[in-house]
Amino acid sequence: MDMPVWFLLILFNLLVIQEPAFAETVIRHWLTLNDIPAYPDNFRHFAYANPDAPKGGEIRLSAFGTFDSLNPFLDHGTPANGLDQVFESLAQRSEDEAFSLYPLLADTFEYDPKNFNWLIFHINPKAHFSDQRPVTADDVAFSYHALTEQGDPGYRVMFSGIRSVQVLDSSRIRFVFKNKNDRTLPLLLASQLPVLSAHYYHLHPFNQTTLVPPVGSGPYRIDSVDAGRSIRYKRDPAYWGRDLPVNRGLYNFEQMTYTYYRDAVVALEAFKAGQYDFRIENKAKNWARLYSFPAVKSGLVVKVALPNHNPAGMQGFVFNTRRPLFQDLRIREAIAQAFDFEWSNRFLFFSAYRRDDSYFANSELAAPPGPLAADVARILQPFRASLPSTVFTGVKIPVSDGHGSDRNNLIYAQTLLAQAGCHLKDGTLYSPQGFAFQFEILSNQPEFDRIIEPFQHNLEKLGIHTRLRDVDSSQYINRLRKFDFDMTTSTFPASLTPGNELRNFWTSEAALSPGSQNLAGVQNPVVDALVNQLLQAPDRQHLILGVRALDRVLMANWYVIPQYYVDSYRVAYWDFLRRPTISPTYALGLETWWIDTRREAWIRRQQGAQ
Repeated sequence: MDMPVWFLLILFNLLVIQEPAFAETVIRHWLTLNDIPAYPDNFRHFAYANPDAPKGGEIRLSAFGTFDSLNPFLDHGTPANGLDQVFESLAQRSEDEAFSLYPLLADTFEYDPKNFNWLIFHINPKAHFSDQRPVTADDVAFSYHALTEQGDPGYRVMFSGIRSVQVLDSSRIRFVFKNKNDRTLPLLLASQLPVLSAHYYHLHPFNQTTLVPPVGSGPYRIDSVDAGRSIRYKRDPAYWGRDLPVNRGLYNFEQMTYTYYRDAVVALEAFKAGQYDFRIENKAKNWARLYSFPAVKSGLVVKVALPNHNPAGMQGFVFNTRRPLFQDLRIREAIAQAFDFEWSNRFLFFSAYRRDDSYFANSELAAPPGPLAADVARILQPFRASLPSTVFTGVKIPVSDGHGSDRNNLIYAQTLLAQAGCHLKDGTLYSPQGFAFQFEILSNQPEFDRIIEPFQHNLEKLGIHTRLRDVDSSQYINRLRKFDFDMTTSTFPASLTPGNELRNFWTSEAALSPGSQNLAGVQNPVVDALVNQLLQAPDRQHLILGVRALDRVLMANWYVIPQYYVDSYRVAYWDFLRRPTISPTYALGLETWWIDTRREAWIRRQQGAQ
């Protein structure tokens, strides 16, 4: 029987509409912002991993403060160190590429390469949790909803570009994005969404802190917990992913133990005494003076600086611009003149550091100093009327004579304060509203006081009175989550391929979300627009230009007083730890190390004889 003409026309239109979507679909074994990933589909292991590394031994590590939770996904509680070894994501990042991902829980990735507004993950049929239940698309969907609806607000901000989630069957899940060609969101989704067991969390409320060991799919299980003091992990003998290319040569320690120390001096002495095995030193003074103890001289402890090619990010004194006192750009820049980096570097840090002059320092993402490059200026031209002139001419970070109180910098600060309407009376600076200019500097590291106190001394010369408030780690975390501070020191880590985490650091939405990392309270329409633009960069070159534009705007607004960074890992370890001959370019790569168990036994005996 002949079909009606109207039915044939409808059928034809449906086929025409739907056909391109199927024609453009590709299934890959990788995701990348580069044109071609470094590793082919049939690669055996990462170049920086030793596939023949022996398994065994125990590595003992240190942690600072305390912990009261084994749930690292909430905005309350203090989670234990090492929990990232229990949970896994859908894909694994290569640490010798800017941003390429390879299969982990997801075996393949399906998408339209010309119109990247959806992504299907095909779950590896071999993947299972530590309780032997298979990992399914329902687990992925549960994880997304739990994290964005009940987890730390950072997840909600990071994944805010997702329109919908569709479970297609037990092994396939589709994410649809709000914006077309958002190249970074799929990468973040694949690498930053931890996949949780829906079955486990149906029995254990997700939104509660707990010391009950969770079920995960990662290479380690929690073996024992001494609440607030130590936690031990044991390699899972039934780990499903041990033979995946991304895992060969990794996770070689049979056990990992974190011991908590509340005092940095005690922690260093514990390392010298052999109570733990590996240490990253973050204090230049310690590195210069305190690593000549007998075990170093005899070769029992190795002291080495390993190159760090990662973006340094930004460390600095953070203004909480939610406070009326800090809402004027000129006031923030004036206060920045009181931090004498050159003096601190010379007398406190043994000239070991570099001054942070970018939110992406130590990388190609940093906006070069001086007048803005033409290609970046073109991005910012539509916003020119809303931007400080220094965005285009260059941001001048204060440089002092190194004597601790640079007269020229303080005179410039006084000029800026006067322009902002502040006035000095009887040694006290008054705000334009007539209030005495005073604020609190919140800290949780008493050893940092030696850096803060000279800064306070210079502020006093400007008539600005400050209080230093040292609190314990739990109180510090809770106050930051509530934005209950005037100024604090914090770091803003940077990725080689910045993505949706920038929403969490800098957007207006995050500024209004307690628990986000927008500590500075940035609510700037230009910043919002720049973040949205760079997230849709079609390739890496456009991404670099977009990040440089954002970098210059953030620097010119003085949301942070830049401090310093070091471009190496300062590492000390007892000489039974071994590492591959090739180090990962963009990570320390401790997960690629292993233990010489015979040497370990001998050194343990030497430690016991001390």
